[in-house]
Amino acid sequence: MKTNYLESVIKQFEYYKLLGEKTIAQVSDEKLFLQANEESNSIAIIVNHLAGNMLSRWTDFLTTDGEKEWRNRDAEFEDEITNKQQLMEKWNQGWGVFLSALNSLTDDDLDRIIFIRNQGHTVLEAINRQLAHYPYHIGQIVFIGKMYAQKWDSLSIPKGNSSAYNRDKFSKPKERGHFTDEFLSDKPDQGNK
Repeated sequence: MKTNYLESVIKQFEYYKLLGEKTIAQVSDEKLFLQANEESNSIAIIVNHLAGNMLSRWTDFLTTDGEKEWRNRDAEFEDEITNKQQLMEKWNQGWGVFLSALNSLTDDDLDRIIFIRNQGHTVLEAINRQLAHYPYHIGQIVFIGKMYAQKWDSLSIPKGNSSAYNRDKFSKPKERGHFTDEFLSDKPDQGNK
């Protein structure tokens, strides 16, 4: 049985995956590839980088270095993706490898040492490293998406609705649960669990 940590962190990542998907769904195809300037990244470039990182870090991660020889990180920041279908294929490929790796872990694995660029990490540290990295980029995707969406549907509590949201929450009995449960219960099963 998985530890509370593993269950919690998997839900946390699934939540951020869902935020990215809900943002991408609100942005027109052409705007997924827009860059504000030469130094900024489009949503497509961020997706390409996330997928590249996930594939490199989590493929055979218990036995090989997380920075694979076949990874070309610099190319992840070029316009390699040309359409929304490719974008979603990259997205799903990266998340599929990553969530599969997390779902394969047991309590005993968390203290194992793995390497990223020859630097030793416990599996727990490697997960936490990505728990900071991936949501950082998902936040960028959401920020860009809000600027480009025709009509933005809030991914959390809509502006001006905090009081009503809190009233609803406090009108119910106290319960134990993960904060993502209400968000993740709405998503269709995509075979990543």
